[in-house]
Amino acid sequence: MSNPITIVTGAGSGIGRALAINLAARGHALTLVGRTESKLHETLTACGTCAGGTPIVITCDLANSAAAHAVIDRTIAERGGLDNLVNCAGVAPRAPIEATDDDLLEEVFFHNAFAPAFLIARAWPHFKERMAGCVVNVSTLGTSDPFTGFFAYAASKSALDSFTRSMHVEGSKLGIRAFCVNMGSIDTPMLRRNFPEEVLPKAMTLSPEVAAQVIVDCIEGQRDADRGNTIIVKK
Repeated sequence: MSNPITIVTGAGSGIGRALAINLAARGHALTLVGRTESKLHETLTACGTCAGGTPIVITCDLANSAAAHAVIDRTIAERGGLDNLVNCAGVAPRAPIEATDDDLLEEVFFHNAFAPAFLIARAWPHFKERMAGCVVNVSTLGTSDPFTGFFAYAASKSALDSFTRSMHVEGSKLGIRAFCVNMGSIDTPMLRRNFPEEVLPKAMTLSPEVAAQVIVDCIEGQRDADRGNTIIVKK
């Protein structure tokens, strides 16, 4: 397919930015979504000249369902359709269980679980009508191998593992492909906010570009044997 239409959330940095650059080079018509306009425009610049056309840039908070729905609606309206949705965006505040208050729980679950669900549910009728579509959810190794301080984070990301299984059951006969990529230690700004290099040396991490390539492989059909499953990416 020429110029596939792809939404990348969390495109302002880390895996989302690396993925956007990779997909731009492959001719995707992109929608870049994030909460910080300046970071999204840095990604836009890094994408260079795109065969798929200038990416749509949307600054919004996906934890708001109306904003999430608008991302899907605008992409379909301006591009004429949607082929791929990649849920990279998320938050990862680190806190022990006893410090996990209501505000932290709401922040983590709205951004990591509800936001992807808002996007998936809005895109689903379009995918069903077209009998095609691909969703890649970016989760964490912490859903199966918990790390201290990520009581809320790991639980919220577990929802993505479950969403993926459900999408596979409901979508496989409709031509809709679903994947969940469970990342280990990827050297991103989000990782470094919790683990500086003196705690977690760079040599023990993978680059965002390596992580992004796994997502590209899912989109392009090279990981179709893993549909509906979690794909673990770690060093």
